[in-house]
Amino acid sequence: MKRFLNSVAEASASVSARAAAYATATAMFLAVPAFARLNVTTLPNRETVQLTIYNSADLTMVKETRYLTFKKGINKLEFSWANTLIDPTSLELRPLTHTDQVEILDVSYPPRVANTLEWRIQSEVAGEVQVEIRYFTSGITWSADYVAEAARPEKTMDLAGHVRITNNSGEDYENAEVRLVVGVIRLVEDIANLARGGRPLPTTVGFAREENKLEARRAMSEMAKCADMAYAAPRQIVKEGVSEYFLYTVEGRDTIPTGWSKRLPSFRAADVPIVSYYKYEREQWGDQVVRFYRFKNDKASKLGDEPLPDGLVNAFRFVTDDRLYAYVGRTGVKYIPIGEQVELNLGNDQEVRVEPKLMNWEKLDIRFDQWGGVVGWTIRETWQIEVQNSKDIAIVADIRRNFPGDWSLETAGQYEKVDAGKIKFVLPLQPRQQQKLEYTVTTRYGVNVTR
Repeated sequence: MKRFLNSVAEASASVSARAAAYATATAMFLAVPAFARLNVTTLPNRETVQLTIYNSADLTMVKETRYLTFKKGINKLEFSWANTLIDPTSLELRPLTHTDQVEILDVSYPPRVANTLEWRIQSEVAGEVQVEIRYFTSGITWSADYVAEAARPEKTMDLAGHVRITNNSGEDYENAEVRLVVGVIRLVEDIANLARGGRPLPTTVGFAREENKLEARRAMSEMAKCADMAYAAPRQIVKEGVSEYFLYTVEGRDTIPTGWSKRLPSFRAADVPIVSYYKYEREQWGDQVVRFYRFKNDKASKLGDEPLPDGLVNAFRFVTDDRLYAYVGRTGVKYIPIGEQVELNLGNDQEVRVEPKLMNWEKLDIRFDQWGGVVGWTIRETWQIEVQNSKDIAIVADIRRNFPGDWSLETAGQYEKVDAGKIKFVLPLQPRQQQKLEYTVTTRYGVNVTR
C-alpha cells in the first residue's frame, strides 16, 4: 500500500530546489476540469519517521516529518489511509517551521472518496514548510522472549532477553526510529476497527470520538515524550522510565516493510543466582512434581535495571563440564516489575518423587441428637510423605497439603501456613537423598466444630 500526501498548492518561482519536483504535477492540475481531483504523486518522501510501539495493546504512535511547499493563501492537503490500519480519528498535523505564519483551519472528508481526509491550511509564506504528522496505527507489535542457561549445579544462570518486532499494518516505514513501551493503556475503541470503518463520524476539528479523545491525547502526549529523544551508535536497546510506562529505545534505524518481522537483542545478564525449586500439590498438579527456577529481578541478582515484559522463556542446563546442553523446559512469564521474585514453571520432573501414604484413619467423638441422628464427628488421619531426590544436584522441595474445614495439625517437622486451608513443608535435599516426614491432621465436623 502506498499512502500519498497531496498538495494542490501552486509553486512560486522563488521556492527552493526541492519544490521543483512539484512543477509537472501542478501543470497537470491546471489542465483538468474544475470538478476533477488530482492525486499528486511527486511529493517528497518522509524526512523522518518514529514508531513508538506498545506491547500491552495493539497500538503504535507514528510521528513523521515531511517538507511541503505551500502557496500564499489557502492550501489543501490530503491524507489517505486506505488498505492500512491507521486510526483516522487520531490524525494530527502541525507545522514545525514558520509556525506563526501557517494555520490549520479545518479538516473535512472529500466527497465520493473513501478513506481520505483533507486539511485546509492558511499560509502566509510561499515556499517550503516542514510539517509533522502524528497518528495511531495497529498491526505493529512487539514481543519479548528469553533464554535461560543454568550452570550444572543449578545455582546460577545466564539470562538473555530479546524483542521481536512485527509489522502487519499495511504500511511500509523506511529508515524508522523504533521505541518499545511496556505499560497498560485503556482503549475505548479498537484501533483496527476504527481504521477499517472508513469515514469516521464528523465531530470537532480534532475528530476523535469524545469518549476516546482524552485517553488518546494523553497516550499520544506520553508517547511523544518518548519519541523526542536522540539516537546514538552502537546499536543496542536503552531502557528508561517515562511516567507510568517503561521505554525501550532501539538505537539506530530500521526499514520496516509490512509483513516484516525482526528479532533484536535486549540484554544479557551472567551468573544470576537461582534456586532449583520443586513443588508438589496434588490438588493442582496431581501426582507430578513440578520444577521451578526461582530468582529475583533486582541488583543483587545482577538484574533490576528494568521491568521484564511478558514473554516466553526457553530454559537449558549445562550437564557436563565441557558445557553440553540439556533442554529443561519452556514457560511463559507475565510482566515482572523491578524487585519482584520470579518463578519459572518448567514442567514435570521425574527425578524428584513425592509419595504421600495414609498410615492411619480414625473416626472419633461421634455425637448424636435426641433422635439418634449423627450431628458431630471428628476424623483423625496420620500421613507419611516420602521425598526422593534422584538428581545429582541439591534441590529444595515445596510440599503442599490442603485441609478443608475446622482442622488442627500435629507434626515434628517445620511447616508454614499458606492460608486458612493450606500448609507447606519446605525440605532442602542433597543429591540422591531421601527424606520422610509425618503429620497427623484432626478435622472436626458438625457440632464438633470449634471455630
